[in-house]
This record gives sequence, structure tokens and C-alpha cells, in this order.
Amino acid sequence: MTAQMHVPSLLSRAGAVSALTLAAVGGTLLAPGAAPEAQAATAHANKALSIAAAKKGAPYRYGAAGPSRFDCSGLTLYAYKKAGKSLPRTAQQQYNKTRHVSAGSRQKGDLVFFHSGGKVYHVGIYAGSGKIWHSPKTGSWVKLDKIWSSKVYYGRVG
Repeated sequence: MTAQMHVPSLLSRAGAVSALTLAAVGGTLLAPGAAPEAQAATAHANKALSIAAAKKGAPYRYGAAGPSRFDCSGLTLYAYKKAGKSLPRTAQQQYNKTRHVSAGSRQKGDLVFFHSGGKVYHVGIYAGSGKIWHSPKTGSWVKLDKIWSSKVYYGRVG
């Protein structure tokens, strides 16, 4: 049960429909006052994305996880930690922990993992429009870049 119901034709004159009827037609039901999982995950992802973007210009440093210097996985770890979610330290470990999603299902705040030969070597946070926030390499800094490779996986932090 993760989305609000949008099936007004099923409502009776009293304005109610049973959960069984709703399930039979493929609808969903939202309990009053409950925070749907999808909305909660999106809130964490949006917060992490904002935190990463706020670190724009912070210098790259191998092994650094903030608050003023970052490597790629250090940035994602830091951003999600500040958003209330924990991630392991390396890009490969982060990939292993996320729920894998297709490119067509990616959302802002999802992690973008660059891979070669089956191994993940870089990670950033999806910003929408084919771009990521990341800390790319020595001599660089946290910045927004276009995704430059087709060899990427997407992962959603749960």
C-alpha cells in the first residue's frame, strides 16, 4: 500500500470503498496519517540530493567522506547519512546494498554506479535530466555533470 487511491468511480454514495474491492481492481489504499514508503524514500532521496548539491565546489580527496572534502562514495555516504539513511563506504558496497532499478525507473536521488568488467568504480547521485552530482577525481571537486557512459547501473537507497 504505497500510493493514494485515484478511482472515484468506485466510491459509494457514502464515499467509501472496501479494501477488498479496491484490491480486486488493482487499486491501493492509503491509511490516514501513514507515510507511504515511496513518499518516505523520495523524501530521503531529495534531501540527499540537496545535501550533495550544497557541497558544490568541495575538493576531491581520496578516502574523504566530508564535511569539506569527498571522494565519490564519500559524497554519497555523507549526503545520505545527513538525510537519515546509512550506506557502506565504497561504491561497490553501496551498489550491493541498494535496490537496483532500471534506467527507465530512475528517480532524482537514486545512485548512479559506473561499471567496467562487472566491477563498480564510481558513484554519483542522480539529479535528473541525465546529470549527476559527484566528486570525480584528484584535482577536481564536487560538481554536476552529464552521465558520460552507457555503462551505468541505478540503485535506490531503501
